[in-house]
Amino acid sequence: MSRYGWSKGLSICNMAQSPPITAHARFQFDRPPRKISGMLRVGYVPEHFASPLLQYADTDQSKTFVLTPFPGGTGAMITALQNNEIDVAVALTDALIAGIANGSQAYKLVGSYVSTPLNWAVVTGKDSKYQSINDLRGTKLGISRIVVLRRWPVAMQNNWVDKDGQVEMPEFQVNNNLQGLNTSINDGTTSAFLWEWFTTKPHVDSGEVRFIGSVPTPWPSWLIAAHPSPERAEPTALRSFLGKLTEYVVKFDSNDQRAQADVDFIRERFGYPEADIRAWLNTVRWVENCTAIPGKVIVDTLNILDKAGVVKRPMDGFKVEGFVNNEVVRLV
Repeated sequence: MSRYGWSKGLSICNMAQSPPITAHARFQFDRPPRKISGMLRVGYVPEHFASPLLQYADTDQSKTFVLTPFPGGTGAMITALQNNEIDVAVALTDALIAGIANGSQAYKLVGSYVSTPLNWAVVTGKDSKYQSINDLRGTKLGISRIVVLRRWPVAMQNNWVDKDGQVEMPEFQVNNNLQGLNTSINDGTTSAFLWEWFTTKPHVDSGEVRFIGSVPTPWPSWLIAAHPSPERAEPTALRSFLGKLTEYVVKFDSNDQRAQADVDFIRERFGYPEADIRAWLNTVRWVENCTAIPGKVIVDTLNILDKAGVVKRPMDGFKVEGFVNNEVVRLV
């Protein structure tokens, strides 16, 4: 059993129908750890974006925090925050911000993580009739969780609007995880789904599924959220965690580390081919300071989500200060 809450046995990316990548990429997921006084329970998606966090955890050795992997992604982490299973989540910007805007009291934003957009791959079945994103209009898309918002960028960025000018949101079906999503597009239950490009690429390379396009997010991809209760996430502990994480993020993002050390770490931990790792690294940048959030990121994201109909702007507008834990993070 690993200190990250997993043991070898089950792939993060559903290798049931495609060849395993490496032993390092196969995990067995257990229940989140029980709360220990003074220790943060941190949820994360076990993908390459998590590399600096994993390096920090390797050094910390569960002295100040313990990691819990969520292969189901941001929706699963938001549920875990609600259910007192984790205290902190490194999760997708749009889902976190939309949750708060729609009334969630389970978390506030406490930090930044990745400064570049996420490249959503649009994935369909290997033998499906769909050849382009526009072929998907009027069809049913697969999603992992109800709270996941990936279906709306497809509609908005491809100008799918109704006669009243409103974004025409596709139908959806919840398929829980990548395994369920892959199965659904191949049996025809759904037409396609969106997932991070390089995470799904092994399944495309194996011939299990196909790419038919991509949809980049119009905002930085990852933020950090925590439960607002000091009993769950004590501000001093959070500030210490974020400050130390910044050191690992800055080092990982440096040119010296990118040259080879980052590549070696991702290849060993996740099993991706070196060419894919280098191609991905060319598309991603981490933040310079995890303890600060640009207010513009929150405002711009809310404006787009409002236009898409995902959130509804209050009569007096959104108050950015209400989205963050002011005892922990600085708005800049």
